[in-house]
Amino acid sequence: MTARFTVLASGSGGNASLLEVNGFGLLIDCGLHAKDLTARLATIGVSWDRVHAVVLTHTHSDHWNARALSTLRTRRIPIYAHQAHLDHLNTATSALAPLHRANLTRLYNESSEIDFAPGLTGRAVWVSHDAEPTFGFRIDYRDEGEGPALSLGYAADLGCASEELVEAFAGVDVLAIEYNHDEKMERASKRPGFLIQRVLGDKGHLSNRQAADVTRAVAARSGPLFPAHLVQLHLSDECNDPMLAETVGRNALADLNPAATVTTAKQDRPSRSISLARHDHSGRRCEARTHAVSSRLTVAAPRSLQKPTLPGFEFKSSGIPALAAS
Repeated sequence: MTARFTVLASGSGGNASLLEVNGFGLLIDCGLHAKDLTARLATIGVSWDRVHAVVLTHTHSDHWNARALSTLRTRRIPIYAHQAHLDHLNTATSALAPLHRANLTRLYNESSEIDFAPGLTGRAVWVSHDAEPTFGFRIDYRDEGEGPALSLGYAADLGCASEELVEAFAGVDVLAIEYNHDEKMERASKRPGFLIQRVLGDKGHLSNRQAADVTRAVAARSGPLFPAHLVQLHLSDECNDPMLAETVGRNALADLNPAATVTTAKQDRPSRSISLARHDHSGRRCEARTHAVSSRLTVAAPRSLQKPTLPGFEFKSSGIPALAAS
């Protein structure tokens, strides 16, 4: 088995990550212009020929791009999405209809298994964010050995975690989760009050502290030496510091798995690729420990179906807010 995971871009300017397993490439979100995605893929030594499917987490504009959708149609790459995502995109862009006419749209439902390729499956896990519905994913690859050969837990946008998310991510090799902001930096920022409240709310984005609580909870529920890799997603340019986020992440794993690597994803270039192989303890990865989730772990609020809101605002030096994804 040959496999690797690479975050091509992460942040309010666009999101895309590539999981490669035995020659099959799964793109998680396609929030960059097709030319930019082409360049990011080339940076890690691959082309669009190595992308065989795309799965969409939600419909905020930093997670999909009309030119990228058109490229999927040209290259006959299917996109997996929830029905609510397709309904929204159908009104937001003319790029979806050609994909649908070409039979390249695939539906997934919450908690049901998604078959991406032989041995490669995923499960969507609902998360609390203000683009309903938004999902994280547990993705597993199974070979001939006992248990999944590798597992990825991915959640890029969420305002608070849930017991379901922690259980779904127990035993993953790679925990890729949002470390969006430092709470003090967020509160002290010059952003408008409504945006600060949105980010800090339970349908906004995870702070470093909240993400660290989730990281500890997942590690406590996991088998030995899992997760082996922590990937920090969607850092705010204004209200976080990469070194601060990395320190918080390392501290979160210090007691349970101090040998885990920590990768802080970037907006302007791909992060380092993580090579994956069957772990010595792969057969035990699903044997989650019985430790209770930390009492500091905020539980997701009840759901309410709503249309995606404006992803947020970024203030320019002039003081005039400009629309931007978040």
